Amino acid sequence: MMVTQTDLRTDLFIAGKWRGASQEARIPVADPSTEEVIASVADATVADGIAAVEAAVAAAAGWAARSPRERSQILLRAFTLMSERAEALAVLISRENGKALADARGEVAYAAEFFRWYAEEAVRIGGEIGRSPSGNNHIIVQHRPIGVSVLVTPWNFPAAMATRKIGPALAAGCTCVLKPATETPLTAYAVAGILAEAGVPDGVVNVVTTSRSGAVVSAMLHHPAVRKLSFTGSTEVGRLLLKEAADQVISCSMELGGNAPFIVFDDADLDAALEGAMVAKMRNGGEACTAANRFYVQEGIGAAFAEGLAARMAALAVGPGYDPATELGPLINAASRDKVGELVADTTARGARVLTGGEPLDGVGYFYPPTVLASVPPDAAILDHEIFGPVAPLVTFRTEEEAIALANRTEFGLVSYVYTRDLQKGLRVAAAIESGMVGLNRGLVSDVAAPFGGMKQSGLGREGGHHGLMEFLEPQYVAVTL
Repeated sequence: MMVTQTDLRTDLFIAGKWRGASQEARIPVADPSTEEVIASVADATVADGIAAVEAAVAAAAGWAARSPRERSQILLRAFTLMSERAEALAVLISRENGKALADARGEVAYAAEFFRWYAEEAVRIGGEIGRSPSGNNHIIVQHRPIGVSVLVTPWNFPAAMATRKIGPALAAGCTCVLKPATETPLTAYAVAGILAEAGVPDGVVNVVTTSRSGAVVSAMLHHPAVRKLSFTGSTEVGRLLLKEAADQVISCSMELGGNAPFIVFDDADLDAALEGAMVAKMRNGGEACTAANRFYVQEGIGAAFAEGLAARMAALAVGPGYDPATELGPLINAASRDKVGELVADTTARGARVLTGGEPLDGVGYFYPPTVLASVPPDAAILDHEIFGPVAPLVTFRTEEEAIALANRTEFGLVSYVYTRDLQKGLRVAAAIESGMVGLNRGLVSDVAAPFGGMKQSGLGREGGHHGLMEFLEPQYVAVTL
């Protein structure tokens, strides 16, 4: 079944024009719920990627010269347009990504907020003035746009990951090239269309899709005018891109993998912990870097938590993402479904008990059922890998010190979740955990006004909040005698 929206864009967006790639090949886009191809998009070559960068270069001076108020007003119009078209965008996301329509609606609302937030931040780019210690001169510090930016986004949040990067780039006065994932390119092109309609000048935002991601991104990063890379994706790919960016000494913001622990102490509010677990684990069907990946539950509450979580997970309605009754859609593709199945099979082979789910669903679509595994051995591979699926492995612990040690036993440090009625203990544990974000008695941490990012191999820099804007600015110091 093809997507039939008359305004659906499937060609490259370069210099304000929709154009085909330099070659005739197209990239098919499939609905994970049905495995049917719903559209195809242009497949950019290296030359197309360079053309997009050149368009951003040509537009850079003019966009940087725009007043902060002008940039703000354009972003605010983009927010309004995106909000007005929220339902159509949500359906589009559900079709190409497979996520439940309720999740897609939530993503669109979240994504649009980045345009509104950075519309407000655009007019609040400050500076500093002070006197040098010697008294010989004054120190003036102003912030300038960092320059042409390459933005690489994943498939799991095709709208939010694009706006979380484009919003601050435009607010700072930077032009950009967005390369979305080939699994979910339609949403990125829809966002580009909204930005153009909102008044973004030609060449300020360019979008290219390609099946040759490595070669095209590498070529863009070696263009002498590119000064920024903002990437969201796996740590493995992030390491490669950091090496590529080093050749031109490009500033990098890297939002990489996670392995989030979800810690429940005996004194936690059980119902609140269970509700938080469902949010932290099942947002986007578990296909999120912030998804709770490892559940550490204190022994006294372990059995009750396992029983309650299994009951809630088993009750979820599984079906096509675009069906309003669906609570859990399919995984993105067959490889993801197979990986989840292999992790579960390995864990049960090591002695874990399946409380619900545990086997791929038969039929069309990349479906895997909500799964809860109890008595998971501490050395199970599932605790060391980002599951990216609807599976919750449970491990019990005895002491606070043990919980902290288990939480920190990973190379990742993106987000952690802690449930306890003792606020002092909760803050103490949060301070001891090596992660960039902590949800204390909350299963959701993402907020446009907050700095999103991790420690260790979960990334570099921050997105969202004022910190996200600063990633696209460079301080310039002027020494002057007044």
